Amino acid sequence: MKNLIFIITFLVLASGGHASPNRLKDLVSVKGVRSNPIIGYGLAIGLNGTGDGGGEITNNSLRKMFQKLGLNPQKEISSKNVAAVIVTAKLPPFARLGQKIDINVSSIGDAKSLAGGTLLITPLKAGDGKIYAMASGQISIGGLNAGKKFPTAGIIPNGATVEEEVIINFDQKKSLRLSLRNPDFTTAARIEKTLNQELGGKYATAKDATTIDLVIPVHYQRNIVQLLAIIENFKIISDNAAKIIINERTGTIVAGGDISLKPVAISHGDLTIEIGGEGAGGNKKGGHSMVFFDKKTTLNDLVKSLNAIGVKPEDLIPIFQALKRNGALVGEIELI
Repeated sequence: MKNLIFIITFLVLASGGHASPNRLKDLVSVKGVRSNPIIGYGLAIGLNGTGDGGGEITNNSLRKMFQKLGLNPQKEISSKNVAAVIVTAKLPPFARLGQKIDINVSSIGDAKSLAGGTLLITPLKAGDGKIYAMASGQISIGGLNAGKKFPTAGIIPNGATVEEEVIINFDQKKSLRLSLRNPDFTTAARIEKTLNQELGGKYATAKDATTIDLVIPVHYQRNIVQLLAIIENFKIISDNAAKIIINERTGTIVAGGDISLKPVAISHGDLTIEIGGEGAGGNKKGGHSMVFFDKKTTLNDLVKSLNAIGVKPEDLIPIFQALKRNGALVGEIELI
């Protein structure tokens, strides 16, 4: 792993006094406030000989299109200037009639490029089968280099118009459900405590590690937007499980949480590590790299000392795994 990437992110618990608080809006999502995927099938025309050049799906689509326009072609229709495409988009929360949204266009046939193409009017449907937007417009495949690399996919900024609204009646809600993006019991409890303290009553209840239910105070009913604008800026110190995530294919290591190391001795190649022994810091003796810690230490201290004596990043993965198997590393290791 010559191109090994080593990333360490240390998130200290609130008790350590060094953790930075986060805004509530960055930690949770509100039930009902989300985008919805929509999808449709259409035709891209005006290609400079880089289209499908025929095919059952494209030919049938061309025939049906001409019939809708009042034409009745007798022979099979095929053209290299036409391509069958799938159009996708995300319907934003609270999308309103006439609102413009961006769309993605991707070839599904043998087209070599969608450059210069125009998407014909394409209805976009959601999972319930209803049409929520109509798409059309000039396809952009990005810059020249991007066009060469991915010429069969493009975008149309503001390429679809919302034709159907998702009715939520958000302002009439009597309660809200907040969902933690990263489930954690400690963080959920802190959010509950902060909400109740700031709102001046027992309004929030943490149901589990993910869910916090919030009853709308009487003076904020039918004014939920103002309430959310206030509470989403509350500061919360989030907690993280002690975990190291290792991707051996890319050589990426990400460590977070309150990871600590118990007394242990480990030897890896020419490297010797002792935690709980005499001395401190790192040095070299007899051609061997030796690192000593005189007490229980943290992963941060270990990594700094190993870097100071020139330990290669690829050696850290087996060291972490060995420390975990021995029980000396207090935390979880996850391989992806």
